[in-house]
Amino acid sequence: MSYNADSPNEAGVILTERQGTTFVVTINRPEVRNALDSLAASALAQAFREFDGDDALAVAILTGNGGNFCAGFDLKAVAEGSRMLQVSEEGDGPLGVTRMLLSKPVIAAVEGYAVAGGLEIALWCDLRVAAENATFGVFNRRWGVPLVDGGTIRLPRLIGQSHALDLILTGRGVSGQEALSMGLANRLTRPGEALTAALTLANELARFPQNGLRSDRLSAYEQWSLSWPDALRNETRQGLDVLGSGESVEGAKRFASGRGRHGSTSDI
Repeated sequence: MSYNADSPNEAGVILTERQGTTFVVTINRPEVRNALDSLAASALAQAFREFDGDDALAVAILTGNGGNFCAGFDLKAVAEGSRMLQVSEEGDGPLGVTRMLLSKPVIAAVEGYAVAGGLEIALWCDLRVAAENATFGVFNRRWGVPLVDGGTIRLPRLIGQSHALDLILTGRGVSGQEALSMGLANRLTRPGEALTAALTLANELARFPQNGLRSDRLSAYEQWSLSWPDALRNETRQGLDVLGSGESVEGAKRFASGRGRHGSTSDI
């Protein structure tokens, strides 16, 4: 689906589709390599709020139409003065989603360019499935545009300070095996197959008991701002909620019956 033209998502620049428990969000501005202007960024945030608030959905996939993931903010729109980059300390990030902490995982399916703000959006996702010829990079270095969607924070946390500064300072692009070895990509596929692989991964995640998966995911994010003792207490509090839900007892019964053993997820 797409939102109608009087919403922030004018002319269907953000498309959404439900595939079972998976919510596929597609940036649909191929004429500018899926670069976002301010209205498209608002529509992107709206789509992910819809996903997070829907109990029938377990995993989202973010991808781009026409062979590219996202080339960041639409600098042509900035140059023309038609859709300015909205940057403030409060509210949504300039590209819409980058200050949101959802309760459920998001997978980026990356073909082509994931650069500048597009890299920052990919970093916001929990996992990145990338085609071997996808390109990640801080290309905005060339134009004097700073990273303001969490890139200077998430990139060092994901791939380490040395790799992060290599990309932040040089603005060079990385793809394929180098992206995988850095931790920028979690899975590599042949060109054109990133979305298919992301859908398979989403189905795998959706099959797990969801209370425990979401609790552990949230604790992994929240621990960054906490001291070690507070992080342990936070993990314990969230774990107690899962244990109290009965999900773990049901899992133990499945284990006792022989299901899900030896690393298998086919019968959980």
